[in-house]
Amino acid sequence: MLETIHIFHTNDIHSHFEYWQRMQNFIKTQRLEYAKLGEPSFLFDIGDHLDRSNIYTEATLGKGNVQLLNEAQYDVVTIGNNEGITLSFEELQSLYDEAKFEVVVGNIEPVEGSKPKWLKPYTILQTKSGTKIGVIGATAIYEVFYKELNWHITDPRQVIVQLANQLKEEVDILVCLSHLGISEDELLANECPSIDVIFGSHTHHLLEEGKLVNNVLLTGCGKFGVYTGHLTLQFDHITRNLVIKKEEVIENAILPETEGESLFLAKLTEQGKQLLQKPIFQTNRSYNKEWFHHSQLSKLFAEAVLDFTNADCTMFNAGIFLDRLKKGTITNYDIHKILPHPINICVIELSGTELKEVYLQAQNEQWPNFELKGLGFRGSIFGKMLTYQFSMNKQRELLVGGEVVELDRLYKLATLDMFTFGYFFPNFKYAKKKYYLPLFLRDILIEYGKSLV
Repeated sequence: MLETIHIFHTNDIHSHFEYWQRMQNFIKTQRLEYAKLGEPSFLFDIGDHLDRSNIYTEATLGKGNVQLLNEAQYDVVTIGNNEGITLSFEELQSLYDEAKFEVVVGNIEPVEGSKPKWLKPYTILQTKSGTKIGVIGATAIYEVFYKELNWHITDPRQVIVQLANQLKEEVDILVCLSHLGISEDELLANECPSIDVIFGSHTHHLLEEGKLVNNVLLTGCGKFGVYTGHLTLQFDHITRNLVIKKEEVIENAILPETEGESLFLAKLTEQGKQLLQKPIFQTNRSYNKEWFHHSQLSKLFAEAVLDFTNADCTMFNAGIFLDRLKKGTITNYDIHKILPHPINICVIELSGTELKEVYLQAQNEQWPNFELKGLGFRGSIFGKMLTYQFSMNKQRELLVGGEVVELDRLYKLATLDMFTFGYFFPNFKYAKKKYYLPLFLRDILIEYGKSLV
């Protein structure tokens, strides 16, 4: 007997719900049709479903996303870095309390405190014909961030291989939900051929027909809900072998538009807006924003960062400000419009010599118009790199707080965590750092704003 099994899958939605209704309508219709044929189906999400730059997600701290997953009847999900490191420990612990699906992630656990009931290293699904599908999962390793948030994270590939070896004799089909990225997926496929399919994500790669590596099928559906994946498996009950595994992707933009799509999106936005309309402070003036110059808002933000961190100086790009700060009553919604990014502040210890090198690198003339994507940035362009409390005089000497730096002395620079990943300032990667989690840039501005008269 040959049994055909279907698995629909999504990844890296990042709270982009433009195609959500038509996507889920398509999946639901397909699953009903397959059920009529006696062909079982399942629905997976491979992480980063939420993104706190979205007003609805921010207002509900991701629980609105869980509700959408419930309504869509997902069977199993794993977490991405947006679930894992953009929520506080308590917020992630309770995120899936109302989930009607399994959450599978094998490489995190609390450093202290109880393990949430939803956190499982694997699950086993079973079709009506008795076929057992083992589902294991893991998320990308951001060790320093997880540690700051009271989570212990372990090497994902090592955990997945252990789980695969543990389950391979118990199940007929073994699949992995991997929020690790395409390179890690390829390494995992070569290391662990007992996995039949690796559902991929994190690096936003698109594999329209999948990719076979060491007879392991890899998948990936891009980002932002632009594509839905559809995996078809055929299992031979006589030989107990998987004889077919075929992947295709569906472009959601060309699916039929469902009734009320625009109303659905407007409703989510309005719900988020209403939840965030709580007044938090007053201003007696407005603060303009500029992307290619210093501004009143950038000066205010610099004051907030220096006050919060007690650093010697600060540096950030002007493109982080997406709106001005108006005069009058300010709400969480207003601040979120200005700083929607899931970015944290980091204080880095640098010698005077290193700080001077950083200052010179920051003068890169190509950066202001750079259209930055990823690294937590949710703006349009990078903008001018702004420095506060450190500058260079006509003698090409670096000044910190108005005084010439001592080249061997250590200074504390407060900056954005996205600059510590090595892309802009390679030296940051190895310097001593202190990340301030779970606070975002907007949280620091809010606390300082409360002191304004």
